[in-house]
Amino acid sequence: MKTRWQTAGILLALAFLFSGHARPVNQTYLNSKALTAKDILGNPRYLAISYGGYRGISREFQPTVEQLKEDMKLLAAMNIRILRTYNTKLAEASNLLKAIHALKQEDPKFEMYVMLGAWIDCRKAWTNHPDHDHEDEEANTAEIQRAVEMARQYPDIVKIIAVGNEAMVHWAGSYFVQPWVILKYVNELQALKKAGKLPKDLWITSSDNFASWGGGGAEYHIDDLTRLFKAVDYVSVHTYPMHDTHYNPAFWGNFEGEEKLSDTQKIAAAMTRARDYAMGQYKSVARYMKSLGIKKPIHIGETGWASACNGHYGAEGSKATDEYKEGLYYQLMREWTNREKIACFYFEAFDEIWKDAANPGGSENHFGLFTLEGKAKYAIWDQVDKGVFKGLSRDGHPIVKTHDGNKNTILQQSPLPPVKQGKAVKN
Repeated sequence: MKTRWQTAGILLALAFLFSGHARPVNQTYLNSKALTAKDILGNPRYLAISYGGYRGISREFQPTVEQLKEDMKLLAAMNIRILRTYNTKLAEASNLLKAIHALKQEDPKFEMYVMLGAWIDCRKAWTNHPDHDHEDEEANTAEIQRAVEMARQYPDIVKIIAVGNEAMVHWAGSYFVQPWVILKYVNELQALKKAGKLPKDLWITSSDNFASWGGGGAEYHIDDLTRLFKAVDYVSVHTYPMHDTHYNPAFWGNFEGEEKLSDTQKIAAAMTRARDYAMGQYKSVARYMKSLGIKKPIHIGETGWASACNGHYGAEGSKATDEYKEGLYYQLMREWTNREKIACFYFEAFDEIWKDAANPGGSENHFGLFTLEGKAKYAIWDQVDKGVFKGLSRDGHPIVKTHDGNKNTILQQSPLPPVKQGKAVKN
């Protein structure tokens, strides 16, 4: 009977990866003093962000290399130097690497590095009957194989490979896998590094919800997770206080003692607690890892705040999502993570409307710091004021502020958080 470790697809792929037919690692790069993941993660000079360059209502419309180059110039102007991608199957990831390579050829001083994501699914993912105890071995192996090839082809750009995206958290009901699946591929990649078939300084991780990394319930505290902690080069944690303004809102609102604050002060107090909530989830992972006797760097693989929502988090719900609150969260998270030298792959650079194409007002479409057309949201108005985007554009649109730069309009569209009884809960 076929075991979870042995399939023809995996054996063929491993034979390819370890054979002499695989693309050779660039030895000039390996012997150079090029920056590594260890050098750039948590370095405030190398800000990180989650990136998707899709402009259309479907990922059938892949961004071109020229469009990606345009986006890279905008992000570089903001001092963004590390991007996170999510899969290798679609052309976006390979086109992005081509775009960065081309920019480096045009200007040797241009810097942009990539945390390359390999998507991982369970068997029968995205069906009515996902099998969470088994993996989609053929698709997953192909994802890893492509990631390896890209890392070998562009060792000066790809500094990290992330195995899976929220692939272990149980609320990802359409596709989550057990930790042994992630561990298997992490171990395979580490073996390639040890064999000299990947750059030795390439870091391997998995990017997942804080609960999946042991910061939540005891159901995640299993031996395979402990082995995974030991296998990765660092831990990549997701934290989303915005979602918990609906699902777990103990921290969210205006509480006793805040009645006399101005409206902006009330919003600032609520957003500071949201930042503290994210800090608490980060620290919960650190505590669990320490309890295992393991010491690894921990960085934030995702966190963000939507600027609009017509559902749970909007004006008719928790009153969390608007441009003003998004801007405060971005500022607070950058200040904290830069101070503590934690990499923060802020989610995300640009709005992507394919994520909830049937519902244009859905929050998933509005996490960007830029609108789809390239307008700068309130979070980065200061960048426009500094002139960092001068001469740059997105799809022919010069970079200007949303709402014509009228802060009063932003504030008018930012409802106060709900009034709560008693004292605010601290993490």
